[in-house]
Amino acid sequence: MTDISSIDAVQTMLEGQGYVCGRALGTVVFLSLTLGRPLFLEGEAGVGKTEIAKALAAGLNRKLIRLQCYEGLDASSAVYEWNFPAQMVAIRTAEAAGDTSRTALTTELFSDDFLIERPLLEAMRPDDRGAPILLIDEVDRTDAPFEAFLLEALSDFQVTIPELGTIKAPEPPIVILTSNRTREVHDALKRRCLYHWVDYPDFDREIEILAARAPEASTSLSREVVAFVQQLRTEDLFKKPGVAETIDWAKCLLALDVINLSPEVIADTLGAILKYQDDIAKLHGSEAKRILDQAQASLDPAI
Repeated sequence: MTDISSIDAVQTMLEGQGYVCGRALGTVVFLSLTLGRPLFLEGEAGVGKTEIAKALAAGLNRKLIRLQCYEGLDASSAVYEWNFPAQMVAIRTAEAAGDTSRTALTTELFSDDFLIERPLLEAMRPDDRGAPILLIDEVDRTDAPFEAFLLEALSDFQVTIPELGTIKAPEPPIVILTSNRTREVHDALKRRCLYHWVDYPDFDREIEILAARAPEASTSLSREVVAFVQQLRTEDLFKKPGVAETIDWAKCLLALDVINLSPEVIADTLGAILKYQDDIAKLHGSEAKRILDQAQASLDPAI
C-alpha cells in the first residue's frame, strides 16, 4: 500500500511518478487525501494542474476518470446517456418477436444494459482498487448552471437518473478540479474545496522538474533552457510558456542533438514554447539573442 501518511510521504509518492512539487502543494494534496475534500487547483495553463491528477492516479494505483469541461456542457452529458440506437434495435427485435408487453420492454430498455456512463456517474461506481481519481478539468470553461450542479454532486457524491433512481458513491472519489482562470468560478463551489494557486516554478524547482521529465538532457543544456524560458516569461507575451512547454522544448532540442542554445536554434524551435504567431514574431531578429544573452548572464558560471 502506498504511504501517504505524511506530507513528505505524499511528496515522495508524487516524485516517484515524475511530479516534483513544493511543500505548499504537497501539503494541500495531503490534506485533500486525508480529509476527503475536493482539491481546486487554479493557475496558468501548462503549470502542471492536470498532471498532478495523473501522478496521483499512478502513485495510488487508482483509476483516473477525466471530465473535460467545455462551454455548453450540461449535467446529462457529464453523468449519463441512453444508447438510443441499441434501444431502437431492441424495440424492433421485440416487435418482430411479437413481444408487445410495454411495461416489460420499458423496464428492459431503461436498464444498465443500455446505459452509457459518463465521467461523473463512472466515478460513483465501486472499484476494487479503491475510490477513483475524478479530474474535472478546466471547470472555468463551463457556465453557472453546471457549476450549481457540480456543487450538489460534490456535496452528496451522488447523482440521480430519473429512470433508475439515485446512485450514491459507496466511497467518495478523490476529486481534483482545475481552472485556467479564464473567468472567475463561483465562491460557493470553491468553498467546497481546498484551494491552491499553482504558480510558475522558480529556477531550481524547474530544473528539478526538467531532470525528472527529460533526464537525457545534460545539466548545461537544462540550465540554459530553464534560464531562457524563465527570462521569456518576463517579456510582454500574449501567452507565457508553461512548464509543459519547457519540457517539450528540451525534448525537441534533444531530438535535434543540440548541445547549447543559439539564436539560430531558438528561431528554428520557437513553435515548441510559443503557441501564438504574434509572440513568435516578437522574437525574430535580435530579440532572441537579447533574451538568450540575459539568460546566460543569469547563470552561475561556476556550476
